[in-house]
Amino acid sequence: MKKASGRQNLKRIIWVVLTILVLGLAYGVYYINSLLPIITGYPAKYLCSAVFVSGREQPEVEAMDLNFSFIKYTKNEVNFQDSSVTSYFLWGESKAIYREGFGATLLRGVKEEDLRKIRFPKVQANYNQDTIAWPMGNLMPDTTTNIDTEMLNEIAEKLMDEGKYKGNAFSFMVVHKGIPVVEAYQPQFNTKTRFLSWSMAKSFTNSLAGIMVKDGKWDVNQPMNIPEWQTDDRKQITYNNLMQAESGLLWNEDYGNRSDVTVMLYCENDFARYVFDRPLEAPVGTKWIYSSGNPNVVTYQIRQTIGNDREYYEFPYTRLFNKIGMPNAVFEVDASGNFVGSSYIYATTRDFARYGLMLMQDGIFNGERILPEGWVNYCTSPNDQSNGEYGSLFWLNKANKYPSAPEDMFWCQGYDGQRIFVIPSKELIVVILGFSHKPDNEMNNDALLRDILGTVN
Repeated sequence: MKKASGRQNLKRIIWVVLTILVLGLAYGVYYINSLLPIITGYPAKYLCSAVFVSGREQPEVEAMDLNFSFIKYTKNEVNFQDSSVTSYFLWGESKAIYREGFGATLLRGVKEEDLRKIRFPKVQANYNQDTIAWPMGNLMPDTTTNIDTEMLNEIAEKLMDEGKYKGNAFSFMVVHKGIPVVEAYQPQFNTKTRFLSWSMAKSFTNSLAGIMVKDGKWDVNQPMNIPEWQTDDRKQITYNNLMQAESGLLWNEDYGNRSDVTVMLYCENDFARYVFDRPLEAPVGTKWIYSSGNPNVVTYQIRQTIGNDREYYEFPYTRLFNKIGMPNAVFEVDASGNFVGSSYIYATTRDFARYGLMLMQDGIFNGERILPEGWVNYCTSPNDQSNGEYGSLFWLNKANKYPSAPEDMFWCQGYDGQRIFVIPSKELIVVILGFSHKPDNEMNNDALLRDILGTVN
């Protein structure tokens, strides 16, 4: 009897162990399967933009920008015949296509042939940048300011060639009193290269919202009037709540895992509608929750307000880009056709500097008021909950994040180390673009700003 009982106990143990192993394996397969759209979607979208928007080479992008985590193990196929990139990992597969004007779009929940039928309107600036002077054009002034340009060039060399500030800068530019005083690039890039903004796009979205206000179409304190929000307290969310990251919507901005931001960018076809489904984590206006979802609701609302897709796609160009010397910028869309106001603007280093110049001039560029009077002050006024870190889709130095810089400094900030620093009291704009987000090699922006400020006499 004891032997029989022992055998039965052994069978039970084996059965339990096998069940646990099977369940563990099933969960592992389920979890990996949930990650595959992200693991394959990220390189497909990123590489498609890098090749067809930025003009970069596939091996260089894979060696630098895509050489991390599971992403580095994907197989990526660039098809120059149909301007697409397909990425594979295990049984997962994702495809992104390039369309002129729209940039690269990850195929999610839409047929490729339907997307390719849509044409971007021809929006042309009435000037040739290569024949007109800075700031609208690319003819650089031969004068300088009282800044120490020799020391600035030494800083550029330390940053770009010697790695003294850590990080991996692709380009670097400083504008003082409206005049470019230093500009530097890694060998594979130049003045015509379009660089990815990542979350610096949020600040541009803020400016587009400002133009809607200037046109009398919006009041930032009015509720959003999203139908999905009308049955609960989300109906209280205003444009201001979204742009100041105080909407209260539940959001996870972790880029290193399956999170709200990675699901939105790599699994969804309509980024704004994904945000519509987020519940409240806190009462509206009571908690600062940084979110890439919020600005995509703003760009969605611009589309709804304009009510005409042709005018919607023209809007950033006719009302902002073309007016500040950025006619060749590309503002990418999601698969539903909405501008990705959180993440996807491609522009040159000079373009980003021009944008900073407009901000430093209170929304005026080349003598024309682009943003409403007082809008920049609104952008750079701290929200109620961030302790001086954040305004309206802009980061602020009122919390002394960068001790070496003045308190009035504000900036646009993007993942991978993209920055446009604006320092009104010193009449300085500093642009840094690159790939500098790795924890073990994060750029020392405070030391860089300290040294740049040391060149101002």
